[in-house]
Amino acid sequence: SKKTKRYQFWINLILIVMTLTIILPFLLVFISSITDETVLIRNGYSFFPEKISFYAYQYIIRQGEKILRAYGVTILITVVGTFFNLMFSALLAYPLSVKTLPYRRQITFFVFFTMLFNGGLVPTYLMYVNYFHIKNTIWALIIPNLLLSANNVLMIRSYFMTSIPEALYEAAKIDGAGTFRIFWKITFPLLKPIVATVTILNSLTIWNDFMGPLYFLQVREKDVLLQEIYRNIGQFSTDWTSLFQMLVLGALPLLIFYLFMQRYIIGGVMSGSVKG
Repeated sequence: SKKTKRYQFWINLILIVMTLTIILPFLLVFISSITDETVLIRNGYSFFPEKISFYAYQYIIRQGEKILRAYGVTILITVVGTFFNLMFSALLAYPLSVKTLPYRRQITFFVFFTMLFNGGLVPTYLMYVNYFHIKNTIWALIIPNLLLSANNVLMIRSYFMTSIPEALYEAAKIDGAGTFRIFWKITFPLLKPIVATVTILNSLTIWNDFMGPLYFLQVREKDVLLQEIYRNIGQFSTDWTSLFQMLVLGALPLLIFYLFMQRYIIGGVMSGSVKG
């Protein structure tokens, strides 16, 4: 009908506009990274620069050792932090999904409560520095990311309760499987959509973490990628072309990773958001 066609037209138009608002800033940053520095300062940002220059990329190649080291540190903490955060969150979410667990609602509320209130910056800093003694070490970038994420726990718990039938647990118990074996051998392989979703969200959080390294690290050799980008911002002057080029290099791995994993996001988020 004409009414349906008009409705589809406006929906498609809105989606196109929203897509452009997401893509155009990335495109502008990339074009600015290959724009000549003098042209960028004189004319400002433009999708059609007067002069193209790859000086910033040549500069990065000359500074390759520092960039590769920052990439390596960032990839290390992202992979390790995401893996252990996922495992710890799943290990807590699994018993919280069992309806016969004593005080299940109270423990779940306590987990949710941590999403609203936390210990604050100063107590957290003092705990890590005075008790864990991880300042200026690589553990300062890894240990905080190993801690539980309340949002991940609740998402995985909801997925357990809404997507895995209780008959599967009962059948496994009849066959003599223990609790951990049921979790690891039977239920965990069924968590692929929510695992992919949590992996993406957690990877984005850790990769883009700037404040943690800023608080706990004063050693240049352990800089993450965002710190290397920050160092391109001078106190009195800034090489904007090099800065935009660093932003492109920092965002590119996440974009590639997201393209490969995006098909799991909708299913995982929708399944994990159902009230259980």
